[in-house]
Amino acid sequence: QARLVESGGGLVQPGGSLRLSCAASGPILRIDTMGWYRQAPGKERELVAGITSSGRTNYADSVKGRFTISRENAKKTVYLQMDNLEPGDTAVYYCNAYMIDSGAYRLYWGQGTQVTVSS
Repeated sequence: QARLVESGGGLVQPGGSLRLSCAASGPILRIDTMGWYRQAPGKERELVAGITSSGRTNYADSVKGRFTISRENAKKTVYLQMDNLEPGDTAVYYCNAYMIDSGAYRLYWGQGTQVTVSS
């Protein structure tokens, strides 16, 4: 079965940068839209950024101008470059992707990676 694995989270000071990666693996036939979500303690999961298979992107207003989503289709990987981080960006970050594996077409989620912005 297909799966997504995130990496790159950690502790960073305000104003710092982090780059998250999310790699898909398994018997994947096709990957469509990929995205990043985040969930802070006591809050609902929210969209951070998304990218289609053709490279069209969208962002939450709160991260526009600071975060950049990109993907390498050959590596089945999506990235989230996060610059000028703020304490309000602290959350568990999850990637997702619409994929077809040897079974059905459905939405997959990664296990999440913690990002903490603090001095």
